[in-house]
Amino acid sequence: MEDINPWITIESHKIYENNWIGLTEHQVINPSGGKGIYGEVHFKNYAIGILPLDDDLNTWLIGQYRFPLKAYSWEIPEGGGPLNKEPLESAKRELLEETGLTATEWTEIQRMHLSNSVSNELAIIYIAKGLKEGIAEPEETEQLIVRKVSFEEAYQMVMNGQITDSMSVAAILKAKILLLQGAL
Repeated sequence: MEDINPWITIESHKIYENNWIGLTEHQVINPSGGKGIYGEVHFKNYAIGILPLDDDLNTWLIGQYRFPLKAYSWEIPEGGGPLNKEPLESAKRELLEETGLTATEWTEIQRMHLSNSVSNELAIIYIAKGLKEGIAEPEETEQLIVRKVSFEEAYQMVMNGQITDSMSVAAILKAKILLLQGAL
C-alpha cells in the first residue's frame, strides 16, 4: 500500500527553469478523485550542509541575508552540490568557500527532504572534524559574516529561535543528541 501512487497525472507543463530549479505544473486527479493542479519544484542540486566542530566543541556559523525570507539568517555552512558529483566533494568545497576551513574527518549524519510537499530537494548534512583554518573564498553573490561560537551557543540559538534554517536546526539538534550519546 505504501508504494502505490494514489495520484493520477493527466498532463504536465514546465512553467519555469533556470540553472538551479525547474517548476512544473501538473494537471492531476487527486487521491479522493477530484481534478486539480499540483506545482512541483525540481532542484538541480543537492542541498549540502556542514557542521564543523573543533576539539573544543566550537563551530562556525554563517550569517547572510536570505532573499526569499527578506531577512537575515544564521546558518551552518551550506550550499548546493551537483547531482552528478559525490556530495562529500561538494561539502568540502562549501566549507572552504564559506569559512576557509578544511577538515580531515567527515561523517554524514542526516539525509532529509526539505519541503517534500512541493519539492524533491534532498539535503545531506555532514559533521566536519580535524579542522584547519585558512582563507574563505565566497562566491561573488555571497555577502557572508562568519562567526566562531561554542556548539552550546549554537544549540541555544536553535532553542530560542535565532537559527531557523531547517538544515541548520536538524544538524545542530542531531549533533546534540550524538554528543549526549558519546557518539561524536
